[in-house]
Amino acid sequence: MLIILYIMADYSIFSSDIKKSKGRMFLEEEDVNRSCFMRDRDRIIHSSAFRRLKYKTQVFVNNEEDYYRTRLSHSLEVSQLARSISKVFKVNDDLAESISLSHDLGHTPFGHAGEEILNKKMKQFGGFDHNFQALKILVLLEKKYIGFDGLNLTFETLDGILKHNGPVIKEVPFFISNFLNFFDGNLKTYGSLESQIAAICDDIAYNNNDIDDGLYANFFNIEELEQLSIVKKVVKTIKMKKKDTSRLKYELVRKLIKLMLDDLIKNTESNLKKYKVLSANDVISLDKCVVCFSKSMVDDELALKNFLKERMYMHPKIRTMTIKAKKIVSDLFDLYVKEPDLLPKQWIDFENEREKHIVVCDYISGMTDKYAINIHKKFFDLYNF
Repeated sequence: MLIILYIMADYSIFSSDIKKSKGRMFLEEEDVNRSCFMRDRDRIIHSSAFRRLKYKTQVFVNNEEDYYRTRLSHSLEVSQLARSISKVFKVNDDLAESISLSHDLGHTPFGHAGEEILNKKMKQFGGFDHNFQALKILVLLEKKYIGFDGLNLTFETLDGILKHNGPVIKEVPFFISNFLNFFDGNLKTYGSLESQIAAICDDIAYNNNDIDDGLYANFFNIEELEQLSIVKKVVKTIKMKKKDTSRLKYELVRKLIKLMLDDLIKNTESNLKKYKVLSANDVISLDKCVVCFSKSMVDDELALKNFLKERMYMHPKIRTMTIKAKKIVSDLFDLYVKEPDLLPKQWIDFENEREKHIVVCDYISGMTDKYAINIHKKFFDLYNF
């Protein structure tokens, strides 16, 4: 306990307080050497769902090439940024890291392409949302501990994951309702400062790393990127004795990340003063996000996102991957619904059509790109016996 009290002494007034945590759904003995949020982080890292992110699409299908980001490398990069920003504001970096590492756990194989298909297939049963699925993994689907299903994380970590995109206003599935009822939670508010930091660091990481991956794939070059005012401004600051494209690319991405982080820190400091935030409760009581970019950076980021959408996400190579990915997920879903006995034995546990669809959806959503491709070949490649 002395160690935990020492750690808390360095935190700011708007940090989530370890001593005021709402706790876990299942009572456990506290660890004297680790705070509750440290334990959350450690459990996430040791989960099978976290390991599977290694073979899940960020933009490029995993088997394309080893250079490109996967959901795992992306989550680690988000975590690094979130820890750095948390230290600036002296909020709980262990909580910010836990949220960052787990924010993508609910993603399907092939990223948003797989999610789109599962959402269509599950429409009559409430659809599919990767953010909700992340919580389902953490409270139900991970089965490691003797006393409970899930990882039994703290309310603050789970709440931060659910509010990754801000307040949740749409209808939620039963496992989220149970979670909210247990903790007397409220999804209509913004999340903690730590969760807001994790959310915007997600944007910073994927925008800049998609630039890196897009340049590596030759979807565009630096000269074309200079059409964007923010890129042009950064390139002007880079001084190189000898032109080296690979080093120039790295320096560009590095400086873009720093420019966004500096803007974020300055604007957030201004917001904390403007909104008179004096506690963690003040953060979630506001009807607006505290951790955000300035107006000019919002405009620059939007221009960057539009560029990446046109030149990268809609590139024929990515669209071809997307078409194939959707076909794989759709075929597997229809197969398992029609022939549920083909599911692994531990997954054959349902009593009606609704439950069957949910089980199939959970099973497929947990697949990696590589596994989904291999299973599809097994059932649909007529020359593979």
